[in-house]
Amino acid sequence: MTDNPQKDIHNEQFEEKAKERLKERKEKAKKKRPEYKKKRVFVPVITAVILLLMGIFLAIHATYYQSTDDAFVEGRLISVAPRVSGPVINLLVDDNDEVKAGQLLVEIDPADYEVKLHQAEAKLAEAKAQLNVTEKQIEEGGSNVQQSFEDVNSAESKLNFATKDHKRYTDMYKEGIVSKQDYDNSETHYTVAQANHKAATEKSKAMQSALESNKAKAEAVQAEIKKLEAEVEQAKLDLSYTKIYAPQSGMVSARSVEKGNYLQVGQPLMNIVPEQVWVIANFKEIQLTHMKKGQPVSIKVDTYPGKRFKGHVDSIQRSTGAKSSLFPPENAVGSYVKIVQRVPVKIIFDEDIRNYNIVPGMSVVPKVKIR
Repeated sequence: MTDNPQKDIHNEQFEEKAKERLKERKEKAKKKRPEYKKKRVFVPVITAVILLLMGIFLAIHATYYQSTDDAFVEGRLISVAPRVSGPVINLLVDDNDEVKAGQLLVEIDPADYEVKLHQAEAKLAEAKAQLNVTEKQIEEGGSNVQQSFEDVNSAESKLNFATKDHKRYTDMYKEGIVSKQDYDNSETHYTVAQANHKAATEKSKAMQSALESNKAKAEAVQAEIKKLEAEVEQAKLDLSYTKIYAPQSGMVSARSVEKGNYLQVGQPLMNIVPEQVWVIANFKEIQLTHMKKGQPVSIKVDTYPGKRFKGHVDSIQRSTGAKSSLFPPENAVGSYVKIVQRVPVKIIFDEDIRNYNIVPGMSVVPKVKIR
C-alpha cells in the first residue's frame, strides 16, 4: 500500500486487466492448438491420397496409351536443280509461293541450245540426202548388175556356139572339106566370143562389187543417221531443259537463285515442300510391346496447344534410329553401357490439315492407344 489510495486502486485494476488478457491468450492458444494439430495430420493425408490417385491414373494411362515428346512433323523436300547450264533470264517464283505441278519456275537462256539443235538438224538432213543418193545408186547398180548377168549369159551362149562352130570347122578343115579361110573365120569368131565373155564377166563382177560397196555405204549412212537423230533428240531435250518446271505441287522454300545467275548442272535452286506431311515419333523400345499398325493416335502439335489431331500408326521402322544412322554404334567394345533404344514410328494424319500451318520440323506429342 502507498500513501496515495487512488494510485493503489489504479494499479490493482491494471494488474487485474493484465491477468485477464493473459488468461484470454492462454484460452485462445488452447483452442488453436488442436486445429493446428489436425492440419498437420489432414494435409499429408490429402497429399498422399492425391499422389496415390495420380499414380493409379498414370498406371492405367500407361496401360492403354503410349506417348513421347521425341516426335516431329516430317515431309518430302523436293530439291529443284537445272539439267543444263546457262544464265537465268526469267525467275517466276519467290519464297513461300504456292506452285502447282508443271508450273514454270525458272527459264535459262535458250540461245546456245537452239543453235546446237539447228546444227544437229542440219547434219541429219545432210546425212539423209546422202542416203537418198546412195539408195539411188544402189537401185541403178541393181539394174546394172541384172543387165550384166544377161550380158554374161548372152556372151556365154555366143561363146558356146563359137566353140562348137570352131570345133566343127577344125574337124572339117583337117578332112579338107572347108577352106582355110573358113577355118580362120571360125577361129576368129571363137576368139572374139571368148574375149566378149571375159569382158562381160569382169564387168558383171565390177558392177556387183560397186553394188556391195554402195550397200555398205548405205548401212554406214543409216547408222550415222540414227546417231544424228539421237543427237537431235538430245539437243531438243537440252533445249526443253532450259525451262524448269515444278515437279510437284507445294510451297517454294529455300530459294537461292536470282535472275542473271549463271547456273551449273545439278546446282540446287530451291525446294518444293508438298502439302502431304506425317509424324515420325521416336518411341522407346519398351513402349512398342503392344503397338501395332493401324492403332489410333491423338496428336498434339505445339503450334496449336488447344487442338488434338486424329491419326493412326502407319508403320514401325524395322531398325532403331541409332542403327539406321550414318554412323551406327559398335557395341563390341569393353566400355559398353546399355541404353534404351528408340524406334521411329510413322504416324499419318486422318483429318484434313490443309487449313493449319503444319510444316516439316514442328514438334508434336503423339499419344497412341495401344489397348
